[in-house]
Amino acid sequence: MITKNKENLLTEDVKHMDTRSLELLAVEIREQLLEDVSRTGGHLASNLGVVELTIALHRVFDVFKDRIVWDVGHQTYVHKMLTGRWDAMQTLRQMDGISGFPKRMESRSDAFDSGHSGSSISAAFGYATARDLKGEDYACVAVIGDGALNCGVSYEALNSAGAQQTPLIIVLNDNEMSIDSNVGGVAKHLQELRTSGRYLEIKEDIKHATRNMPRLQRGLSAARDKLKNAIIPSDVIIEEMGFKYYGPVDGHDIDALTDAFYAAKQQRRPVFVHVVTKKGKGFIPAEKNPSKFHGIGPFDPSTAISAPEEPCGSYSDVFGAALAEEAAEDDRVVAITAAMMDATGLSVMKKRFPDRVFDAGIAEQHAVSFAAGLALGGLKPVVAIYSTFLQRAYDQILTEVCLQNLPVVFALDRSGVTGRDGETHQGSFDIAYLSSMPNMTVLAPKDGPELVAMLQYALNLGAPCAIRYPRGKAADLSEYALPAGVSRPQLLKDGRYMCILAAGSSVEDAIKASDLLEEKDIHCAVYNLRVLKPLNETFLEDIFREYRHVITLEDGDVCEGVGTRIAALAAEKNAPCRVKVLGWPDRFIEHGSTEELKERYGLDPQSVAETAVSWLEEQD
Repeated sequence: MITKNKENLLTEDVKHMDTRSLELLAVEIREQLLEDVSRTGGHLASNLGVVELTIALHRVFDVFKDRIVWDVGHQTYVHKMLTGRWDAMQTLRQMDGISGFPKRMESRSDAFDSGHSGSSISAAFGYATARDLKGEDYACVAVIGDGALNCGVSYEALNSAGAQQTPLIIVLNDNEMSIDSNVGGVAKHLQELRTSGRYLEIKEDIKHATRNMPRLQRGLSAARDKLKNAIIPSDVIIEEMGFKYYGPVDGHDIDALTDAFYAAKQQRRPVFVHVVTKKGKGFIPAEKNPSKFHGIGPFDPSTAISAPEEPCGSYSDVFGAALAEEAAEDDRVVAITAAMMDATGLSVMKKRFPDRVFDAGIAEQHAVSFAAGLALGGLKPVVAIYSTFLQRAYDQILTEVCLQNLPVVFALDRSGVTGRDGETHQGSFDIAYLSSMPNMTVLAPKDGPELVAMLQYALNLGAPCAIRYPRGKAADLSEYALPAGVSRPQLLKDGRYMCILAAGSSVEDAIKASDLLEEKDIHCAVYNLRVLKPLNETFLEDIFREYRHVITLEDGDVCEGVGTRIAALAAEKNAPCRVKVLGWPDRFIEHGSTEELKERYGLDPQSVAETAVSWLEEQD
């Protein structure tokens, strides 16, 4: 085995291996990826697809000197393995282990912390401009997926970099996929280039036929290039923007990739290398179903079967089924997502009403502006996007939806801290950024049934409304009766002197904390806030009078969160009670399981109960 007894395979080793050894290394890397990711969970299909691409990059570039910016960063597992983190992959996405994304704090070879799509070209262009201004010498490479190329910011960067003519290399990893299949004009254009892949087929046939005739292969190389130009004219759009275009290149041919990267490195101008890969390559289940294995939890690699789903389903499932039912009742209901049809639960509605579900691709700003137009046209648009990605459309939500007070519903999947994907994917900021917007209503369901009720409420509100709900299994707190409507907070447990005002997924933790306090003969009431913005001031003024100690608990950042606003209201009203705000601290929360992170930051039931006891003792 190539890596036998090499606990920390380094990029320098790759530079000295021949092609056959590198092909064997690729096989071994895939075996190790399958072993590690099946145990830890993570982004499997995308990394299986970039094995040869990553090896070739390490063969040509000095990753500790040159700046390679990965977009999106979930395709960097192989890069990590080749930069001294082979063994550390066993800790991938685990608390205090290595991240599933590039982290400059982990290695000098990680040039940019990336977790969202589309930023790599801008960042690499920035590196290149700084290099030239300082008179330094290193290559700048952006490795961008075809899904990320749909982002508006990618084209802004292409336009700027092409005009300035700063030496820069863009490597397009074209696998026809982002999370779901790519959509739109860009995807169609790449498909035309890819399937003019008659060239690739002919090239492979010639290579196979002359495999034992190296002299003839060399003689045919010039003819090969002429054949390529005849069959695949270079990409007009890219070249018109100022880039030298190479491709398509077989993304699983290490020699072809090496040749293309060496050629690109010699250019003193912007270069675009179009590489065609297969997502999930080497693991048949992932090749057949790359969406399922894009981001997956632990699974059995021998059967490709994941741990069984919880019987009550996820919040995404509950939302998707409920929206499909609302769409059946009202033909004005339409849905929009940004390259995550299955992940947000919209595939149910897409199957039933294909003409009323729209995938904008990885283009959140466009998705929200599109929804505004749909609303002005008399429809009821529902925008289903992960909380962390909706941040990218802040301006559109504020000035195009809220300013015009349009009836757009935002379904924020993966709100709150989501766990193992880490800082770039935590959805802990949405309460703060949405609550700052006039005309916006923010709702947080405590469980699945309440999510269904809130969706009905939001669709009939006639104004901007956001519903935030967490990742994973939908809670079912059916023992607490769901009163009609959702506009007023709900008393779940009675108590005296002290109460917890809890938001969304934190309600279940608040109930458990109250149960623990009862064991100490402290009777703490629990309220489900339900509506986080606008605050129900009449209700809160009653709370301030009734309880001497009020704790707020939310799965969101404490800065400008609901608890902070409640505390500010208490101060403004000169309330006789004291308010303690509990939530995620003012920092980016690292990766780890949600349970581990709650315990670390004092937001699990045991910690909340202990905080309450300590706080009471301080007041006595």
